[in-house]
Amino acid sequence: MKYRKLGHSNIEVYEISLGCWTLGGLNWVDGVPNGWANVDENEVSEAVNFAIENGVNHFDNADVYGNGRAERLLAKILGNKTNNLTIATKVGWFKGTAIHAYLPHHIRQQCIQSLINLKREYIDLYYFHHADFGTDDKYLDDAIAEMYKLKDEGKIRAIGLSAYRHEDFVKLIPKIKPAAIQSFANILDNRFLAGDSPTKKIADEHNASFVAFEPLSQGVLLGKYHSGVKPNFEAGDHRANSKRFSPDYLNKIESFIKNFKEIFGSKDEQLARASFQYLLSFDTVGTVIPGFRNLNQVKVNLALADKSLTSEELNKLNLLINKELSHRNI
Repeated sequence: MKYRKLGHSNIEVYEISLGCWTLGGLNWVDGVPNGWANVDENEVSEAVNFAIENGVNHFDNADVYGNGRAERLLAKILGNKTNNLTIATKVGWFKGTAIHAYLPHHIRQQCIQSLINLKREYIDLYYFHHADFGTDDKYLDDAIAEMYKLKDEGKIRAIGLSAYRHEDFVKLIPKIKPAAIQSFANILDNRFLAGDSPTKKIADEHNASFVAFEPLSQGVLLGKYHSGVKPNFEAGDHRANSKRFSPDYLNKIESFIKNFKEIFGSKDEQLARASFQYLLSFDTVGTVIPGFRNLNQVKVNLALADKSLTSEELNKLNLLINKELSHRNI
């Protein structure tokens, strides 16, 4: 088993953890689809228990996943097994009746509600879910102060920051001083980790670990989707509006997926292993958090968890990335 410390915190998590967005099911926020196709409770229960039995000790959640549903379902599944687990959740996308989600009283209210939903006395890692702190960052200073109050009170153990642009990380990491930062990262889009990434530089300077969501690009890296067949997603599933599943995008990456399989094999386990271990080869990365719907997906995620990429494999993969992706505007 390989565990990594999250930045300047005392939290250690398994390199492959689990993201719980799917547990929230179909959902809307301010009229915009924000969920996933509904899951079967028994199936996700089997998956969570298998994960714990095989070393996973970190589950990533958010108040907006099903507007509390994902937190409550995770708590129901875990029961009294939470003592040795790291539970992360987030505040920011669900503002309820507040003018802005980062008003101090709203952050506190959502933290307390998440504690109730999760049936815990504290949250191990509590994230700002995005980098919008209002016009001219008018809510930023008070929001940071409130987070540190919650930490001082023992309601949270460590503070995290999720964002989606380099400029947001560069501006906010020195101010928030998070133990972990979180964003999308995968072989198809490694902007936050590779080369002279300003996000990686500032994270390293402030000892913040990177937590990578969408490490399989929501199944695209497993070759599950093809340009000739448009996926059919239900209303309330955010994927219905994602360019990632458009025929044009899938056509652009077909050659890459073909060659990717030729190097690592065509089985889901082999492709997942290459996808995860590529990200874990960056020392800034603390863990990857693939989503899951059932036991089989968790088994795929963990099947080759301890098999790092060899230097030869990593070189081949980097050559493939440079050849197939750098000029395709992916």
